[in-house]
Amino acid sequence: MASGLFETPRPLHDPAASFPEVADRYRALSGTTIAAFVLALLSPLAFLDWWLLVVPLLAFVLGVVALRDIAARPDELTGRPLSLGAIGLSAVAFVGALAYLSWVYATELPEGFSRLNYAALQPLDGDPPTAVPDTARALDGRNVLLKGYMYPGKQQQGITQFLLVRDQGDCCFGGNPKITDRVLVQLRDPKGIPFSPRLTKIAGRFAVRPAGTEALDGGVLYHVEDAVAR
Repeated sequence: MASGLFETPRPLHDPAASFPEVADRYRALSGTTIAAFVLALLSPLAFLDWWLLVVPLLAFVLGVVALRDIAARPDELTGRPLSLGAIGLSAVAFVGALAYLSWVYATELPEGFSRLNYAALQPLDGDPPTAVPDTARALDGRNVLLKGYMYPGKQQQGITQFLLVRDQGDCCFGGNPKITDRVLVQLRDPKGIPFSPRLTKIAGRFAVRPAGTEALDGGVLYHVEDAVAR
């Protein structure tokens, strides 16, 4: 039948039929999936230190949570392949980093050396802050391996003597570490080493000997002499 001059012609297809239902047209990418995948990409950081193992562990947990959320709301959320990828990558990074750090710990101690940590240098409760505990005196004159951070000074290259302090808060933010958190290191090699803000491993002969130092007020109680950086 012919249409009038001002009559709108009927479309050949119903426009509504050209669009799927809203639920079929769009599903949001799970925010937990995004967080899990980002952390999974950062998981190789775990190879640097023990505490960074929390990165792949958290990525794995978030990936599992994301899968659960997607399964519970399949009409609203998507991202299952990305969540599975985050879980796989974080698991590989966690296991690999754990194995690597365990190997480093098992092989880093030279033969005939003892591990020394800053907890063994602290005075007992009720003792003066400069008191030397028996745990430190027992290692006097023995070869030890100590980990800490170089206290920054003016010299950046060829450093042969420096303070090794307990944490980065002491060494990098202008703090004045307490005397039992300082160890004066004297390197064996006259060429020295460059300054590094990273964790430094020092092996040498431990000595309990109160002495003054220009680097910090209050001097030092402890030394590591004839030392090498590992």
